[in-house]
Amino acid sequence: MVTLALMKSQPRLIDRILQYRVPSHILFWVFLLGTFSLSAFLSTGTLNHFYNNIAMLPAQLAAAYFLNYYQVPKLLFKKRYGAFALSLFLSIYLLAVIARCTVVYIAEPLFREDFTQESLWEILWDVPYLFAVYFPAVYMYALIMLIIKTIKKRFEEKHEIEVLYKEKAKNELKFLKAQIQPHFLFNTLNNLYALTLSKSDLAPQVVLKLSELLDFILYQSDEPTIPVEKEIELIQGFLDLESLRYGDDLDLIFEHSVDEPSTPIAPLLLLPLVENAFKHGSSGSPENAKIHIHLLVQSQKLSFSVFNSKPEGIEMNNGNSGIGIANLRRQLELNYPNQYELEAKDAQDSYWVKLSIDLQ
Repeated sequence: MVTLALMKSQPRLIDRILQYRVPSHILFWVFLLGTFSLSAFLSTGTLNHFYNNIAMLPAQLAAAYFLNYYQVPKLLFKKRYGAFALSLFLSIYLLAVIARCTVVYIAEPLFREDFTQESLWEILWDVPYLFAVYFPAVYMYALIMLIIKTIKKRFEEKHEIEVLYKEKAKNELKFLKAQIQPHFLFNTLNNLYALTLSKSDLAPQVVLKLSELLDFILYQSDEPTIPVEKEIELIQGFLDLESLRYGDDLDLIFEHSVDEPSTPIAPLLLLPLVENAFKHGSSGSPENAKIHIHLLVQSQKLSFSVFNSKPEGIEMNNGNSGIGIANLRRQLELNYPNQYELEAKDAQDSYWVKLSIDLQ
């Protein structure tokens, strides 16, 4: 089965190479040869440089691929500096000799009539000329390829880091949402437990409302964003649930104005502030409790404020009032970095928090 898997993977690898790598390399060489040859033709009016370029192409190909796929990654990057220097010196000399030979014995006879060809021995021993003239000509393309590969590698590394960061943020958001679910369920079950102890007729209605809210939290909040009207429905459902518990003792106001109900927003962002108002405010003083909530969404700018009364002596403005608020702060950082403001005022008998988000 392993052999079969390898056989299946090999055609895919070959297909990728043929589809992307080979054409890009062919385009690279055609573009550079065409550009330099055309430039030489326009300046001299002859094809002499074109013939020379074609004749030197085997040496240039060998230099480019040997440097970029062996000497640099296998020697230089592995810190084998001595081997790299020796290998580079020998390859420069050998490929310069090959390039000079192809020019002298193949290209020059095409456009020169009366000239004396150097012998192989003369070419081999003319080291200064080889390094001064043929080294730049042979390794010019190799250096261009090295620069392109370096830039490409940097972009790929940057892209990989961005992908890893996005995956990390995505997984963290999933974890934060998973935290909200048991936290919300725990608080609501406590309320339900209190109603059952008192044998309240409201218990069945609480169970029904709870099931509706859990359906949204568990199954409809997995998307990156939801329409803001859905978030409003979630808040209204939670308020209906709490109203069953408090009855007429609660002074509850929920006002909302939205110019475009389909405006996208990250799910479960606003509920923690509402839940926090009930948990740390009205639950401590159920009689004459006040919770006033205002939501405004206009031109993709959200403004959400929650005011609640609270017993004297209870401090809420510590930046970490329960799991919900700490969770909210982190979600805001991940979903709307540098696009939100969260401010709070903790008075002696009240607490006010305002959240502003640029939803664009």
